[in-house]
Amino acid sequence: MTTTESVYKIRYVKLHFTIRFCENTTAPKYKASALRGGMGEMLLRANCIRDRKCENCDFESECLVKRILYSKMEIQPAFMTKGDSVGYVLECENYQTDFLAGDEIKFNLILFGKTIVYFSQILNAFYTLGQVGLGKERSRFEIVSVTNTRGTSILQNENVEMRHYQVETVGNYINYRLQKQQKKVTSFIVKFQSPLTLKYQGEYLREFWIDALFEAIQRRIYMLACFEGIDQETAEKEHLLLPKIIRQEHHQVEVPRYSNHQQSKMILKGIEGQIEIEEVSLELRKRLFAGELIHIGKNTSFGFGRYRVI
Repeated sequence: MTTTESVYKIRYVKLHFTIRFCENTTAPKYKASALRGGMGEMLLRANCIRDRKCENCDFESECLVKRILYSKMEIQPAFMTKGDSVGYVLECENYQTDFLAGDEIKFNLILFGKTIVYFSQILNAFYTLGQVGLGKERSRFEIVSVTNTRGTSILQNENVEMRHYQVETVGNYINYRLQKQQKKVTSFIVKFQSPLTLKYQGEYLREFWIDALFEAIQRRIYMLACFEGIDQETAEKEHLLLPKIIRQEHHQVEVPRYSNHQQSKMILKGIEGQIEIEEVSLELRKRLFAGELIHIGKNTSFGFGRYRVI
């Protein structure tokens, strides 16, 4: 089976969260990173029974936190290192920091493959995070709503309506995007809505390279197919005619975050901006649209590598 066929079978659920701040506060600028860190911390507080000493834990194989945050690959790619995660993505492009009590923000959570079954545990982690507070200033919030991609509420009167919890496939998303696309298009704009961290030919990108982008999309598709246990061929670069970049804009971005697991501060780096490319074949359009949903590059679980094809 080729990776092109495989992408249509990759399962996902996309959830749209709205949260409301409980008091005047200063929240983190990069909220996807803060939400991911807070979610992980709340999962550890609720489930870890060995003082977070994972390397010596005799319950490691049954650890719920590990199953959610670092789910095991059904097929292990040789290039993936221990600790990589492809089971979920957080999205939040709200960079405002000062909020008044009652102000609301939105973020998205995308769950892939077997991580889909852990929605209740993740929802509870966000509920607890709201009580503890987000970021250094402990910005407390409440969950106002959680909806599916069709806008139907999954939370009703604080009850979870699992009948509205819709599992879809990446193939569904590709077909939807193809139907929405205008028939006559002479060029595409690929706009990165979050930083892209991508290593290509031994160096991290400081500007956009078209072959690096399509290779990253293909690799991500391959990884998610392996996560699902979909038998396929390799993620080797295919000999497809790639479009040329007509023009591009780019700038460097640094995102600070604190790792509770490693008890240390770190800086996540990447580039943002956009490129305009020539019209591409149907096959490459499918891959471009898939990449919109699944994100590409490193640090995707923190919201990195999100783009939109315009």
